[in-house]
Amino acid sequence: MSASDEVWILGIQMTKFGKHPDLDTIDLAAEAAMGALSDAGVTMADIGVIAAGNLMNASAGIGQQLQKQIGQTGIPVYNVANACATGATALRTAIMAVKAGEVDYGLAVGVEKLAGAGLLAGGAKKKDADTWTPAGRYGAVAGIDGRIGTETMPGVFAQIGVEYGHKYGGTSFELFAKISEKNHAHSTLNPLASYQKRFTLEQIMNDVMIAYPNTRPMCSANCDGAAAAVVCSGETLKSLSLEQRRRAVKVSASVLTTDPYEEGCQVLPNVNTLTRKAATIAYEQAGIGPADLDLVELHDCFATAELVHYDNLMLCEEGGAADFFNSGATWRDGSTPVNVSGGLESKGHPIAATGIANVWEICHHLRGEAGDRQIQDAKVGLAHVIGLGSACGVHVLEKSTA
Repeated sequence: MSASDEVWILGIQMTKFGKHPDLDTIDLAAEAAMGALSDAGVTMADIGVIAAGNLMNASAGIGQQLQKQIGQTGIPVYNVANACATGATALRTAIMAVKAGEVDYGLAVGVEKLAGAGLLAGGAKKKDADTWTPAGRYGAVAGIDGRIGTETMPGVFAQIGVEYGHKYGGTSFELFAKISEKNHAHSTLNPLASYQKRFTLEQIMNDVMIAYPNTRPMCSANCDGAAAAVVCSGETLKSLSLEQRRRAVKVSASVLTTDPYEEGCQVLPNVNTLTRKAATIAYEQAGIGPADLDLVELHDCFATAELVHYDNLMLCEEGGAADFFNSGATWRDGSTPVNVSGGLESKGHPIAATGIANVWEICHHLRGEAGDRQIQDAKVGLAHVIGLGSACGVHVLEKSTA
């Protein structure tokens, strides 16, 4: 084997997102993995490496447990935990192994059991929150919650959206609600989404306020789910059937970034800088620009996050995210459809599965297999995820010309 310039997604699968009380984490991962293998037309005997992503039980050796259910062949397993970018990191791990020429085929899996977890927070508030006793590595740093902001995810991303509005103008409670309205409307065409219900703008704005300006329907839905992908080298793909080559999706860019150093970055992560850097590298790797994208699946953990990522992914001019959305560009029939799957707000957000699930959505449009929500003649798509703490994964995918 030699290093490969090209890496292709040969097979990909995601489970139905939602509540799966009768399936444990390994069952869900196995369902996605076996589905991806079947979709690729290969078996575990072909796979040279597994990258298994799981966040909530990261110490459990999820990859080794998965092997016991789908086939133990002695291959290396990488257990991955990288905040909300866990799935994208697992995929990138498999891609790197193929690209290095170490294996012909790699399997990436992301899985999480999160139904009923509620809104994930930064940690319970301590009883003695008014006093601070320095201890440990961060002894000189008091918790930020209630002092200079919040560590709870709804509050963090509410703040990010409001800050964007203060800086550039054009935002409002109603605008953020309209983003949620779009994503819930898109979800009605996605049978694998956790929720497939259309909401009126009034219903969204009048629902329970979680962290202004995000009401409950504007927040990502924690649920159970898994997704998996089989990747292979360009040389390997040439040896396969015409149908396998036709359905394969080219990975034109695979990027993972963390926060660069800046004043205050040790305490407050900067999701904007993180994403813009990843997008810039991805466009350069793929040899394309934002205008070449036919669809985008981005990390709308909250409606406010979607708006700022229009700008961070350079889908619009700097500061122009509100005008970009108001133009209708991000609807399914717009010039740059965003979150046609329904996004995290309705498709759901089983953390470690999300990064691969976003890629699954793009792949199905590029293959022409997205059913009623198909974006016609889609040739290039971008999948994005971000995790605080910090990690951002961006993948640019292209349709096969076989």
